[in-house]
Amino acid sequence: MIETAISEFRAPIQKYLNSVSKGEEVIVTSRGQETAKVTAPESKTAASREKLKKLSTTAVIKNITDPISIEWKTK
Repeated sequence: MIETAISEFRAPIQKYLNSVSKGEEVIVTSRGQETAKVTAPESKTAASREKLKKLSTTAVIKNITDPISIEWKTK
């Protein structure tokens, strides 16, 4: 994690963004107080895989070609 004052963040912002793109987290402070946290966006692929992993522990997949046991109602 990198911590920097807002006054030091403005000028070399590209340097900090390069660090963020490499996985570093940047904390921007103002008068010693945390003002902002800059992080890379979450990978959509990784997030999707994590959701599928959680779903796989509870999902029940049956044979989708078998007939259903209830009557289908239509209008």
